[in-house]
Amino acid sequence: MRPTPRSLVVTEGTLKFDNVDFTFPDSGGHKALSGVSFEAHAGQTVGIVGAPGSGKTTLAHLIPRFYDIDGGAITLDGQDISKVTLRSLRQSVAVVQQDSFLFTTTIENNIAYGDPWAKEPKIERAAESAQLHNYVMGLPSGYDTVVGERGVSLSGGQRQRLSIARTLVLKPAVMVFDDSTAAIDAGTEHRIRSALKRFAKDRITIVIAHRLSSLMHADFILFMEEGKIVERGSHEELLALNGRYRALYDLQVRPGEDVAPTPAEANS
Repeated sequence: MRPTPRSLVVTEGTLKFDNVDFTFPDSGGHKALSGVSFEAHAGQTVGIVGAPGSGKTTLAHLIPRFYDIDGGAITLDGQDISKVTLRSLRQSVAVVQQDSFLFTTTIENNIAYGDPWAKEPKIERAAESAQLHNYVMGLPSGYDTVVGERGVSLSGGQRQRLSIARTLVLKPAVMVFDDSTAAIDAGTEHRIRSALKRFAKDRITIVIAHRLSSLMHADFILFMEEGKIVERGSHEELLALNGRYRALYDLQVRPGEDVAPTPAEANS
């Protein structure tokens, strides 16, 4: 008989992947993740990058246990997430996806979906950090504006900002942003990132992105390929490796020179 799951209790805020393997049931045995190991602490931002199909989103979905792993362990403050209640785990882990579901109800209710008893100031602070508040206040009905199913009355960027605000209301211990700013312009994304700093100081932030400018600020970055971490380090360290990350950086940045040179390059 399996022991009764206990509620997850997050204190220090340490997320650890220890040699994690995962295979989708219909994949013919091909591993989606193989031997993935890393550790992140409260206040840290982890960037994850790699080609489509490299395992980035799969990794993100394992943290709230959308799937159960085949090998290794994932722990939060030393507690194996497979042995805690799903309710307590998902109260501590929030995943902001590129296309989150929105309901046919008011903007306020959509933001407060995970915490229906959230007070207006809390909802508005979350919307401000997600750079959505000014837009909402410009609507005739403000936060009482009704959006259609899946947010059909909002642009892609507005839907993503609403989803970010929804996550910030919850104040989870682990925030995972899975390409959740892809439809947001670079300037707005920068303002969101700046506003998130006060939320992120005592929680883990994981940023999955194709756009390197979205994760260059991370404390460390994992470059994934075919379900494995093939490079890891800070932005500066990965550039110095002259490997896959550097090649992607040169491909994305150099043609338009959109990003200032690194300190090492500036001093060379």
